Amino acid sequence: MLAFILKRLLQSLLVMFFVALIAFSMFQFVGDPVHQMVGIETTLEEREELREALGLNDPILVQFSRFVLDAVTFDFGISYQHKKPVADMILSRMPATLELAIFSALLALALGIPMGVYTGLRRNTLLAHVLMTVSLAGVSLPTFLIGILLIFVFAVMLGWLPSFGRGEVIDLGWWSTGLLTVAGLKALILPSITLGLFQMTLIMRLVRSEMLEVLRTDFIKFARARGLPEHVVNFRHALKNALIPVITVTGLQLGSIIAFAIITETVFQWPGMGLLFLQSIQTVDIPIMSAYLILIAFVVVAINLVVDVLYYVIDPRLRATRSADSGA
Repeated sequence: MLAFILKRLLQSLLVMFFVALIAFSMFQFVGDPVHQMVGIETTLEEREELREALGLNDPILVQFSRFVLDAVTFDFGISYQHKKPVADMILSRMPATLELAIFSALLALALGIPMGVYTGLRRNTLLAHVLMTVSLAGVSLPTFLIGILLIFVFAVMLGWLPSFGRGEVIDLGWWSTGLLTVAGLKALILPSITLGLFQMTLIMRLVRSEMLEVLRTDFIKFARARGLPEHVVNFRHALKNALIPVITVTGLQLGSIIAFAIITETVFQWPGMGLLFLQSIQTVDIPIMSAYLILIAFVVVAINLVVDVLYYVIDPRLRATRSADSGA
């Protein structure tokens, strides 16, 4: 177990090293930081002094080492456009993105698993065919189109929900939340559905296929032969084994929800990290771009590491295989 965790941890550190290298390369090849920070009236001498103060004349290896050490301490420098610490700007936007991502993931799980179980057990019913058709639309339609359609129906035509913004928020220390206000909850509904619809359909289809596969196995046939009630066979034995791969996919999808919330945040003007990243691309604000890249990569790598460990703990077949390989 310890060797498995150390191996995965080493792989995670290697991935983060290459991500940091890519983020650092932005400062070298995407514009000149000095030109971004000063005006046209700045003299060449003043520009050179600023370049020396920023350490841009140091060797590349020294600059990269300093960049990595600063990133480890959550120091990403100063924004070129806003003239504020990038870490403070990201922290102020992080609650909005995390609340949207977590709420979307919970919504996808709460709807995707029951729908997958139903379509697996009652696959020939009319409702099952309807759900499969809806899931196909959810997988096929792009996220921005789903968001625009939801805005048109529920915000423009019906006027039930707001079309943009986060609504009223309450500050709890450094964390701002809209979950404690009616306006905040209403503002969260449309973007969370938009972001979680693809994940919900993916989980539904995965649970359905796993249920169909597990129901054909010998131990399920043996359970039925013993006279166990149908609900015990379906939910205590079949569903329990069908959810093992769902854990992996759900963990990976949580990372992708956070990473790809950019489109949803743009459509709904949700004040999160994704919208900040898109705005930084438009203004070539490299410190924000590199900080966002590193943070998202860290979140995805950390989630993957946790999922790998959980999968190893939950599925005894992996432990048995590894033990057999060690014995051989």
